[in-house]
Amino acid sequence: MTEKAIHSSAAEMSETEFPSALEVSVFSLLKKYQITLTTAESATGGMIASTLINVPGISEFFTEGYVTYSNDAKVKMIGVRRAIIDTYGVVSSETAADMAEAAARTAGTVAALSVTGVAGPDGGTKECPVGLVYLGCYLKGKTVTERHMFAGDRMQVRQAACRRALELLIECIQKGYAG
Repeated sequence: MTEKAIHSSAAEMSETEFPSALEVSVFSLLKKYQITLTTAESATGGMIASTLINVPGISEFFTEGYVTYSNDAKVKMIGVRRAIIDTYGVVSSETAADMAEAAARTAGTVAALSVTGVAGPDGGTKECPVGLVYLGCYLKGKTVTERHMFAGDRMQVRQAACRRALELLIECIQKGYAG
């Protein structure tokens, strides 16, 4: 493939796929209600942050994101309580909630999204199978978590978690501010 063809393909892709309606909706709500946001991502490895920055102007509201892949990173970078991880496990509703709350506290934001789970193909157990993901959304002092079993390969699990996390944020903002 020539350099010209590569640039052409990239330009076509960016015009047709990025940003998607989902991240534009998130941006519109953040802007409308002047909400600052951070992320704490494990299984998605920064995919939510990467998706958000497809939108020009998002830096006014998306201040920073944390990739806290290891247990130690969760504790060291954002202040997740080790006792939560030790008691409930790293892939749990309690850890997702603590990640979201700790990230918001660390970044000084109004909102935070968190993701913890097993994207696969390895690492799953009977109690914690591949595809199990917990999402957390902290907004204005309240935290909501969700449990999901996403199907597919590693990338599909990560993409599904990213998409659902952004949808969850939209729902929380609509409920917390508009309804």
